[in-house]
Amino acid sequence: METPSWASYITPWLVTLALILFSLRLRRRQKLNLPPGPKPWPIIGNLNLIGSLPHRSIHALSQKYGPLVHLKFGSFPVVVASSVEMAKAFLKTNDVTFADRPKIAAGEYTTYNYSDITWSPYGPYWRQARKICMMELFSAKRLESYEYIRREEMELLLKALYESSGKTIVLKDNLSDLSLNVISRMVLGKKYTDGTGENEIVTPKEFKEMLDELFLLNGVLDIGDSIPWLRSLDLQGNIKRMKALSKKFDRFLEHVLDEHIAQRRESEDYVAGDMVDVLLQLADDPNLDVKLERHGVKAFSQDLIAGGTESSAVTVEWAISELLKKPEMFSKATEELDRVIGRERWVEEKDIVNLPYIESIAKETMRLHPVAPMLVPRMTREDCQIAGYDIRKGTRALVNVWTIGRDPTVWDNPNEFCPDRFLGKAIDVKGHDFELLPFGAGRRMCPGYPLGIKVIQASLANLLHGFTWELPSNMTKEHLNMEEIFGLSTPKKYPLETVAVPRLPLHLYARSGTKI
Repeated sequence: METPSWASYITPWLVTLALILFSLRLRRRQKLNLPPGPKPWPIIGNLNLIGSLPHRSIHALSQKYGPLVHLKFGSFPVVVASSVEMAKAFLKTNDVTFADRPKIAAGEYTTYNYSDITWSPYGPYWRQARKICMMELFSAKRLESYEYIRREEMELLLKALYESSGKTIVLKDNLSDLSLNVISRMVLGKKYTDGTGENEIVTPKEFKEMLDELFLLNGVLDIGDSIPWLRSLDLQGNIKRMKALSKKFDRFLEHVLDEHIAQRRESEDYVAGDMVDVLLQLADDPNLDVKLERHGVKAFSQDLIAGGTESSAVTVEWAISELLKKPEMFSKATEELDRVIGRERWVEEKDIVNLPYIESIAKETMRLHPVAPMLVPRMTREDCQIAGYDIRKGTRALVNVWTIGRDPTVWDNPNEFCPDRFLGKAIDVKGHDFELLPFGAGRRMCPGYPLGIKVIQASLANLLHGFTWELPSNMTKEHLNMEEIFGLSTPKKYPLETVAVPRLPLHLYARSGTKI
């Protein structure tokens, strides 16, 4: 008779133990008081309920289930905050708990394996990155030192508009040029993409396409991020696109770093002039808590370029689009500009504090058309409770600022564009007022928001002061399409076509009214 193996004795015990553990886990899950939400389907969870504009799909769910909704995206639990109170609970009261980022394909393949500021996980590396942003890259002193760049590039934008006076233009093309040129000079030290260099690594057209692709792929809802065992199949082809894009950016950024390093070697008393210079100096600093490697410098640089380019162009385009639908608001804006600034000079950044209606237009645009309608996803670092509901560690968290901006308990006539609602109210976009969070709040708030605000307000003020804006002759305001497309940013689906007619002489554009 054959002697039974040891496995024949131990297997029943292992099966019994597994059943007990599974039962305990199931019982624990059953005891959890999860937020309300739709019943998930097997495998896909609630992905069947998410359309091409996820913020709108989730908005509809919040109208049904309330300001805190529990969903399943494939294998992963997701909670969505859709009210001022819930946003405050996520981003202030429990900010540390919600300070992590989910591991998604975009972070892995387009940001040097989560080495940038946006997607890096919460920990020593991210804390150091945030400190670098706050103390070095976006300090008030450094932003002030770059004001001449913003002025020079604004002048080029205004010249381009003058040259196209009376002709139909695609406004975002001009706004993107402004933003890209400003951020390129601030971060990279020159306009690598203006087409004037002899050995440029990419053309202006290619670089803009790369940035558009980066924003799209960082905001796309990829099936592999929700159902991990499908990632290797790359059913949507996104990972293939991410890898191709990463190679293009890496080739460009290697070129940038090599140029900067060569310039530093040529001069013993070389002074850091742009943000890449600052990052390279920090990479040589032995006192950093975490060594800043070359791939980290590239990831930071890419983050700065992308973040600084998209938000201002998208916001100003939405603002002009909304104003074209309400000409009386144009009149109110120009009345303020003529009264405060006068018709003998253009607007400077220091003037904005004296232009409350212009500020209100910018705020109202960011309320109704937030660039990132659900902010960048967060992830819980530990179990917690929100409003009496249990949120498990590892849950992905979204804050639907698009819904908050349309909350009738917070805003009168929330679907109407009405800048007057901000007049006389101390509501800002710095992350303190949870009714208005275009840049987020808390630890993972966008670190570059001070720059974004400057470019948005100065651009908007000068466009309104210097030009009268009209729709093409074959269009009326009723035909103005206000649809959007979704990515990490949310621009107009159909770029605004408009006509700019000068109302100020261009030669007046100079500091303190000095002619140029």
